[in-house]
Parts: sequence; C-alpha cells; structure tokens
Amino acid sequence: MAGFSFSCCSLINPPILFTLPSESPLFLLGSGKDSPATRRRARKLVVSHAHSNPKIINPKKKSRYGQTLSPYDSDEEEELDDESDDDDDDDWLLNDDFAEVTEYEKKKPKSQKQTIAKKGVKKEAVKSWETDEEDDISITRKASDKNKKIEKDSWRLDGRGKVSSRKHVAKLYPRLSEEIDIDPKWVPLLDYLSTFGLKESHFVQMYERHMPSLQINVLSAQERLDYLLSVGVKHRDIKRMLLRQPQILQYTVENNLKAHISFLMGLGIPNSKIGQIVAVTPSLFSYSVENSLRPTIRYLIEEVGINENDVGKVVQLSPQILVQRLDITWNTRYMFLSKELGAPRDSVVKMVKRHPQILHYSIDDGFLPRINFLRSIGMCNSDILKVLTSLTQVLSLSLEDNLKPKYMYLVNELKNEVHILTKYPMYLSLSLDQRIRPRHRFLVELKKVRKGPFPLSSLVPNDESFCQQWAGTSVDKYLAFRQRLLLKDFANKYEKRG
Repeated sequence: MAGFSFSCCSLINPPILFTLPSESPLFLLGSGKDSPATRRRARKLVVSHAHSNPKIINPKKKSRYGQTLSPYDSDEEEELDDESDDDDDDDWLLNDDFAEVTEYEKKKPKSQKQTIAKKGVKKEAVKSWETDEEDDISITRKASDKNKKIEKDSWRLDGRGKVSSRKHVAKLYPRLSEEIDIDPKWVPLLDYLSTFGLKESHFVQMYERHMPSLQINVLSAQERLDYLLSVGVKHRDIKRMLLRQPQILQYTVENNLKAHISFLMGLGIPNSKIGQIVAVTPSLFSYSVENSLRPTIRYLIEEVGINENDVGKVVQLSPQILVQRLDITWNTRYMFLSKELGAPRDSVVKMVKRHPQILHYSIDDGFLPRINFLRSIGMCNSDILKVLTSLTQVLSLSLEDNLKPKYMYLVNELKNEVHILTKYPMYLSLSLDQRIRPRHRFLVELKKVRKGPFPLSSLVPNDESFCQQWAGTSVDKYLAFRQRLLLKDFANKYEKRG
C-alpha cells in the first residue's frame, strides 16, 4: 500500500489522505516509502503549469451544427477526428468563443525570430513555457549536442544531390530564405517535414516559435515522428502538432516520448485513444511526468473527488486537463456553481466527470449567459441544476445557433412547456435539423401524432427503433423524407440570403 499527502495553496481545500492498492494502475503515482525530506517536499508541492490552452471546440462552426450528419450537437468524439485543414488555424481542435483567457496568455511572448550568423548558430535560451522541467532541458541539450556531430555534407532525401551553398538553398525555399538565413544543413529536415504537408510559411512559424526545432538531425526527427505514428497519431495531424509544439522534434523517444505514452497507458486509456490524445494536446510532452502530470492526476482524485477508475475517461474527454492549473480552475468554478445555483459538491463533481471541458470555460462568457438564458425561459435554479448535472454539455452550446432555436421549436412547434427539459435534458443536445425537426414532421405527415404536447421520448431512440416503435415504417422511407426536408430547408435559407 502506498500513501500520499498532497496540498496546494491556501485557496485549495485541506489535504486529503489518499491510498492506492499496489495492483492499481495508478500505484505508479508515488513510492511506498517516503523519507522525511520527501514528505517535506510533498507538502510544498503545488500543481502548477507554466502554460496551458483552455480553449475548446467552437460550437458555432457550420460543419458541426449546420451541416453535420450527426443527430447530436454534442460531439466529443468528432472533435478528435476533425479533418479540417486550415493552414492558419494554429489552435486546431482547441477553439472556443467563450473560453477563458488566462493572464499568461494575454501577455504573448515577444517573437523569437532571430538572425543566424553564417559562422555559427547562437543557442536560444529555453523558455519556462517551453520546457519547464530540468529533465526536459537536459533532453534539449542532448539533442543539440547530437546535432553538432552531423556530417558536414548535407544530402537531400529525394536523392537530388548535395546542397552546398546558400544560393542553392534560396532556389529550393525562396520564401523561407527571405525570412531567415537558412543553413544548408537544414534542407534534409525541411524536405522530410514537407512530406507531412508543411510549407515554407509553416517553417517560418516553427522558426519563430522555437528556432532550434529546425536544427534537428533529419534521422532523429524521423525516429521521433515515426514513434508518434506508431502509437496512433495520424499522418495528417503531424503538421498541426508541429505548428503548435515544434519542440516535439527535440524530444527523444527513450527519455521523453515513451515515458509520456506509458504514463497515459497507466491511466487505463486504451491504445486506440493514445494517438488522438497526443494529437489534441502535444504540449503534454513539455511537462515532466513526475513533477507535473502525476501531481495533476493526484489532484483530480484527492481534491476534486474523481474516482480513480474514472480518471482515464476524464482525460480522454478533455486531454487539456493535464496541462491546466487545476487548483485555480476547479475552485473558482465549484465556488461559482455553489453560490449561483446552490450546487452541492457531488453535483459539480458529476459535471466534471461527464464534461471536464467545463474547467476550461469562462464563467463570465460561458457559464453565466447560459444559466441566465435558462432562467429567462422560466427555469428555477433547482431545475437548471438538474439539467446541467444530467447534460453538462449545455454550457458549451451556442445561445443563438442552438439553445434559443431549440427552445422556440419546443414551445411553438412541439407544444411543450419548458419544465419538460428537466425530464428530457437530452433534447438540448440533439440536432434540430438532423433529429428533432425531421422526426416531428415525419410523424405529423404519417398522422401518428396525437393532439397535445409532442412526445419527446420519440426523439431519444436511434433511427431503427424510432421507425419500428413510433413511425411503423421502414428506415429507408424515413431517411428519404429527412433528406428531402433538409434539401428544402437549405433551399429556403439560400433564397433568404439572396
């Protein structure tokens, strides 16, 4: 048995004693025998991260709500599989209109763009927000030392010959050469990274964000990216990962990448999800497993109250939680919900477990507008709490494009009163265009609807069960009707725009 004591700053609740069985996958969080010095260090431990990105998916994207084929507006799985390829979208998969911007994000660091002298390269100081742990700094230095041993002659990967002059490099990468002074030894790496869809403008971004990333030996870079591909990262995601975290090229497989992947597996996350988590939050590799990531997991268990067996699920739903200041985000949101809605601790813990993204949402721009909207349509605090506890995703839905239209359709078309939402909160997560309106119109056309409120229970089952239990017809007939309705609605919207 191993015991842990964990404490945070004065704003956090008193420390909680936590014990894990030896066979537990989370037994790796600490050692069973702690020395007095170790215990003293543990008492001073604070879950602190030098950088994080509290942004989430933008619920207003048309591809998600206006034209998605999914019958749901809550799309946790879809946000991991997004295939959009916007070159300018640096913060892919992590965008949100009401996500809170922390102080350290408001103060953007000055550009790291430097001019490289022809006689040599001046090493850039490692910033605290890049690798804030001693072991990561050591890794960076080792990678830099290894690069010095590269042969003097640089060969292109495609066999087009030796690159021996800067003029030749300028012909190969003219735009990049205008921005920075390229060393001919970089060309093999640039050629290799181009196979992932990276262009000259992307190399400029990588250079400005972390210049040493372009000085890596191409064979070392290939080894590291091959490893990431082997654990499930998709080829198309490598480009976005490098744009957000070019330092990945410096992280060695044995000393960094494998340790972080093993950590994720130790949380009980299935192998099939590892690549997706890494693609969404590549910055986790810049955090020490021992000094940062494991304390975060301990905090979720001991302070927040997430069950040990559910931690892996929470990380799958919101990988960004690993690189976040949980002591601040948890306490501020818990205190707000407790004061605003009278939410007991257990209810807030359920919200975090079901939708941990709420720890990223701004209180002023995310929580309050949606709570006030539910109040404006006649819901009391206790009803709002029931809805949020059952369907916390409501806090992520757009007011104008989602919640308001669904409420209007519920009252005007389905002839229901707002209190029905406490019984069927799932209604708010269903797509109005893909699920609610088609099923309602289909049953009306078949004359299967009785007078009075439309039964929201008919919206819950899948298409097969709906057709069998409610419509009494084939799935093909319903799908054909839905397709005609969608085309008709699209045509009407197009005419209004014209």
